[in-house]
Amino acid sequence: MIKKLFLCFCLFLGGLTTINAQCGAVNNAIKPGEELSYKLKFNWKFIWLNVGWAKMTVNESTFKNQSCLRTDLESFTSKRIDRFFKMRDTLTCITSKFLEPLYFRKGAEEGKRYTVDEVWFSYKNGKCIVDQQRSVNRQEPVKRHDEMPVCVYDMLSILLQARSYDPTDYKPGLKILFSMATGKAVEKQTLIYRGKENCETEDGKTYRCLVFSLVEYVNNKEKEVITFFVTDDLNHLPVRLDMYLNFGSAKAFLSEVKGNKHPLTSIISE
Repeated sequence: MIKKLFLCFCLFLGGLTTINAQCGAVNNAIKPGEELSYKLKFNWKFIWLNVGWAKMTVNESTFKNQSCLRTDLESFTSKRIDRFFKMRDTLTCITSKFLEPLYFRKGAEEGKRYTVDEVWFSYKNGKCIVDQQRSVNRQEPVKRHDEMPVCVYDMLSILLQARSYDPTDYKPGLKILFSMATGKAVEKQTLIYRGKENCETEDGKTYRCLVFSLVEYVNNKEKEVITFFVTDDLNHLPVRLDMYLNFGSAKAFLSEVKGNKHPLTSIISE
């Protein structure tokens, strides 16, 4: 469930971009000081249980003497749920002011498994150079080096860029592809734009949202993995995520917003 949660945070408006078009973007949606809080719920025998929380923050930082943005995403289960499955995950990404990915780290304690993924990005001779490694339970990390003719992102940097894209001309059924470094490989992801829908969140507000689906293909058949809803305004905030699991379903609901750059004009009732 947690892996899919991270994916859905980060895959909602990406595009496969060539190096010639540059790997940065104009930041139209985010300002330092933004803070988003979420409640995580799991469906068990027709009952929805509160299982934990997640929080994402964006702040100014420096990286290799360069002024940058630092984004942190933390998620954790409640003490009551820890008895069954303990989760303490922290993701950090460093991007340039133009949202080019520079560094990514994910530390994940999930049950008895602890993994650390790290990715370093650089750009040379028209290629995106990706050096990444994964360590499991503090063992020696497994490393990988790739030089790609397309832009490559991590789980958080793609979210930051995508929030500034303009979906005005998107038509239902549109398929969106991009490449993402996971710590052990560079993988292609597929999203489908479904259209618009109103969505009510935990704080009682109803938002006008854009709806996307993350899908995978099994025997050439499309399988829904995640459905998620982002505000139909200049912020493009993820407000709800529906995750379809082998053993049930889970949801994440936006519970609090601080420091948003633009007015939340997508709110239609509160």
